[in-house]
Amino acid sequence: MASGRAVAMNIHEYQGKQLFREAGVRVLEGVHCKSVEDALNAYDSLGSKVVAVKSQIHAGGRGKGSLFCPDTGELLMEGGVKIAFSREEVENYAGNILGHRLVTKQTGPEGKMVNNLYVEAGCAIAHEYYLALLVDREAKAVLIMASKEGGMDIEEVAENTPDEIHKIWVDIDAGLLGFQKRNLGNSLGLSGASLKSFFRIIGSLYNFFISNDCSMVEINPLVRTEGDEIVALDAKVSFDENASFRHKNWNELRDLSEEEATETRAKKAGLSYVKLDGNIGCLVNGAGLAMATMDVIKLYGGEPANFLDIGGGAERDVVQEAFEIILEDQNVKGILVNIFGGIQRCDVVASAVLDTTEKMGLNVPLVIRLSGTNFEEGRAIIENSNLDCHSVETLAEGAEAIVNLIGGGQ
Repeated sequence: MASGRAVAMNIHEYQGKQLFREAGVRVLEGVHCKSVEDALNAYDSLGSKVVAVKSQIHAGGRGKGSLFCPDTGELLMEGGVKIAFSREEVENYAGNILGHRLVTKQTGPEGKMVNNLYVEAGCAIAHEYYLALLVDREAKAVLIMASKEGGMDIEEVAENTPDEIHKIWVDIDAGLLGFQKRNLGNSLGLSGASLKSFFRIIGSLYNFFISNDCSMVEINPLVRTEGDEIVALDAKVSFDENASFRHKNWNELRDLSEEEATETRAKKAGLSYVKLDGNIGCLVNGAGLAMATMDVIKLYGGEPANFLDIGGGAERDVVQEAFEIILEDQNVKGILVNIFGGIQRCDVVASAVLDTTEKMGLNVPLVIRLSGTNFEEGRAIIENSNLDCHSVETLAEGAEAIVNLIGGGQ
């Protein structure tokens, strides 16, 4: 597992299933499709009387989602995961899914365009379970959660019947131990052949989780077949991007169309940026200082609109790109620039901010705190300009000022 602030990279189910297969995790045969014709060919090649036709987007709740025509807004079909019993049904479902907008409770009302489809062979299901592996940073361990209540919204299970969710914490130095596998399997009511099958799959999943620097692996449902075999019918996989330098193949798995366009743009510029739901834009140097800045904004009743770390020693054009990204965010009602210069020169940041506002204009309050290398030169650049902003000495003053200037919290 990688350390540091976790930024997750998600992949599609069909990609996760292929990685599972390579790791020794039992999955059913399936085919990735980009067109209705691909889906029909997949149905023919799988040789299964029953297949699952599954929308592929980076969001959960696909099965309970709704598909809309992107041009007219017309509701085409309920459910982004359908069970097909004939070639005709495959054609109908694939046609209603591909090229259309899938709205789930995780996508928001705007939904996501479906450009990928996964057609998977069916199996005789005896029972559905829930299984997830997560990084518990506070415990510095891998948290494994399992429940007999699979195939449904796990949040509902957690709220209504929390005792049905079983948890174990795995010390990454000791690894997943035999008694932990046994206890987890027993908590799911498994025995005999199904328990042995579970031992194999949980061991393979744990090894996959560690070796691939995952931040989350979720399978809902994990099933027991009528032949007492444990099979992963789902594969939601997220990687910790802090470990991307160790995994050159991740670029091949990335689907940029599923990612926030601004985050992709920031990444190309060498910026660490994550869009959030607040209205105070933050431009900061250093991940730790960026986190502290967001915390202090919250302390004074505000909500940050982004995490943005320009890094150490960013050149003028990079800082300009960062400020442009913040200004283009329609949700931003105010901006806090918080620079503690070590390698990063405060005068470079000040010049870049000034150039960007002259180019794009500034229609929201701006608070600037400069400290460290060349901070006096930086302040002089701001003070000798026509830029309408508020200069402060400390982070606390800056956070309080920007929250007050936008009229308080959200």
